[in-house]
Amino acid sequence: MRAILLGLAASFFFAFTFVLNRSMDLSGGHWTFSASLRFFFMVPLLLAVVAARGKVRPTFAHLAENLRAYLVWSTVGFGLFYAPLSFAAAYGEGWLVAGTWQVTIICGPLLVPFLLPFPQSRESFAQRLRYIPFRGMRWSALILVGVVLMQWEHASSISVKQALLCALPVVFAAFMYPLGNRRMMSVCGDDVDAFQRALAMTVASLPFFALVGMYGFFTHGAPSWGQAGQSLVVAVSSGVFATTLFFAATNLVRRDFSRLAAVEATQAGEILFALVGEILLLSEPLPAFMSLCGMALVVAGMILHSLRPAH
Repeated sequence: MRAILLGLAASFFFAFTFVLNRSMDLSGGHWTFSASLRFFFMVPLLLAVVAARGKVRPTFAHLAENLRAYLVWSTVGFGLFYAPLSFAAAYGEGWLVAGTWQVTIICGPLLVPFLLPFPQSRESFAQRLRYIPFRGMRWSALILVGVVLMQWEHASSISVKQALLCALPVVFAAFMYPLGNRRMMSVCGDDVDAFQRALAMTVASLPFFALVGMYGFFTHGAPSWGQAGQSLVVAVSSGVFATTLFFAATNLVRRDFSRLAAVEATQAGEILFALVGEILLLSEPLPAFMSLCGMALVVAGMILHSLRPAH
């Protein structure tokens, strides 16, 4: 239950990403800066937290010892996760992006056959399929049905091109985030805590985000002060609070794929928090009855996951 509560708290802070990314797009900010500025702002923030805990030296020592793994999986788990999400904000409301993002609930468990430790990883692919927690995923499917209901009315009012430019990058990101996170969990083990892992992965992802930021600068000029300020808020809320809470939650259950899937399912709370945030901050209209039914299914699925995470 502790891991579930930590995951739910992380979903609250992650919701700021969707609301503020949409806000930055509506005010004319380019997605490249929404993506890159967040991670550059995260470095001093996380460094201060890790320094206060007296763990800076062992953190960078662990990064140096596993540099190749950090560079690869941080680029996957942070870079190829957040850049597509920022891009999608230009083509859909924050709650719509947050709703599409919930396919990660299914993506995480589906990656299990590719992430098994030795000797299970030497089995045939058909044999490895048995490690997918299909029984636990029935609650993930319930959450996904709720998400579809919430998006149904809005999706029917946009063009096919807009829908694809919003949905496909988010689906891609939904696979990249659990892939990078789970790979790094196997690399880090108990050697570093959640704050240390977040700092090391953020530092290792900076080459990727430097390229993204350079592309934005040379094609669209420098970001505005307003976009920089909102990116800083996202860095604090999503980059520091949400990421470390989520890492702490997944660390607690990293050896149990069923419970790990349950923790990842708590991120469905993002769509509820994002919708409320957009109503309050961006004056989005109240959801229709079908959307309210979808929210009820999402909440029900989250509760069922937390009550019976091992089944």
